[in-house]
Amino acid sequence: MKMKLNYMAIVAFLVFMSCEEKAEKDTTNEADAFISQVSEEYAPDSRVALFDVEAVKKDQSYILKGESNLPAAVEGLKQKMTAQNLKFTDSIRMLPDNEGLEDKTMGVVKISVANLRDEPKHSAQLVTQATLGMPLKVYKKQGGWYYIQTPDGYLGWVDYGGIANKTKEEFSEWKSSEKLIYLKPFGSSHEKPDNNSQSVTDLVAGDILELLSEENGFFKAIYPDGREAFIAKAEAQPYQNWLSSLDMQKEDLVETSKKLMGLPYLWGGTSPKGVDCSGFTKTVYFLNGMVIPRDASQQIHTGKLVDSTKSFENLIPGDLLFFGRPATDSTSERVIHVGMWIGENRFIHSMGDVHVSTMDTTASDFDEYNYNRYLRTKRVFNETDDQLIYLKQKDIFTDANSEVVSE
Repeated sequence: MKMKLNYMAIVAFLVFMSCEEKAEKDTTNEADAFISQVSEEYAPDSRVALFDVEAVKKDQSYILKGESNLPAAVEGLKQKMTAQNLKFTDSIRMLPDNEGLEDKTMGVVKISVANLRDEPKHSAQLVTQATLGMPLKVYKKQGGWYYIQTPDGYLGWVDYGGIANKTKEEFSEWKSSEKLIYLKPFGSSHEKPDNNSQSVTDLVAGDILELLSEENGFFKAIYPDGREAFIAKAEAQPYQNWLSSLDMQKEDLVETSKKLMGLPYLWGGTSPKGVDCSGFTKTVYFLNGMVIPRDASQQIHTGKLVDSTKSFENLIPGDLLFFGRPATDSTSERVIHVGMWIGENRFIHSMGDVHVSTMDTTASDFDEYNYNRYLRTKRVFNETDDQLIYLKQKDIFTDANSEVVSE
């Protein structure tokens, strides 16, 4: 009797294990591999591409959930699943989501500097900034926050106080208007053509406004939200005049960088109100008519290689020096700092504040710390690259040369 019970127990155990294996096999999510493939192909960098998708298995089918701003990626996923005869229901939320936006899927920064964060709250990490007049794609709304994308592709959240929301028609009208660019590192606009009159807002270098007229040594300008103000002509310039005057000379980059000397380091900062290391190089290039990627780990993949052996005699002013941890057999390279070469064995960078350091090993102020973690130098100056935007060729503020920030 005891042997019979043991036999029955063994049979029951084997049946149970077989059911467990079958159940485990049934819950295998074959769609996950396709999601990973599509994410790697279309959205390898989540800072500039959104593909937050999952597949939930239900019986013999899948429910595709999540959100994305990449129609081609979603279509690619569906094609892969169809090719493998996987049944699915597409419940992916495609952005922009007009709920709460009222067709205003475009926007323009309306304050001197807008802070963009990684979550829709003021306590969230500052990831980057956008200056007055910067056009934005608007994807969705959550409370008083908008999920947006900058012309260089960066994604983030901006609060309602930083953005003038526009329909495509309103945006097109704004873009076709004549513009004005502010050029002093810091300043103000005024209610009257008089620097002693009430200020309207503060301004920083790179701010863009609509140009209405000229009056008594002042430009009359209009903000993206309709406010009007006067700006001293000595502090600004008609945008097209400024753009056409740019020669993109390496000396100009050095001159611009030195005007920002002493700016405090600010994580996520990309403006004269504060800069992190890559925000500084980005700002210098922007004020010379060129938009480069946001982060050091992105900037290092642009342009052409100039040096990787500390042969600094090969560098010219404007070259970008990258620092960090080199790759090993077990770890990947980590790029954590960037500075700009200004000649005579010196580079300028934001580290604590914006200052000049030297690679001259015999100098009393030799920057041994950065010398020891130097990785390589890239030249983006006058180079051709898909990630480099020249405003003369692809203007993000006017209709002169392009259709930037299009759907």
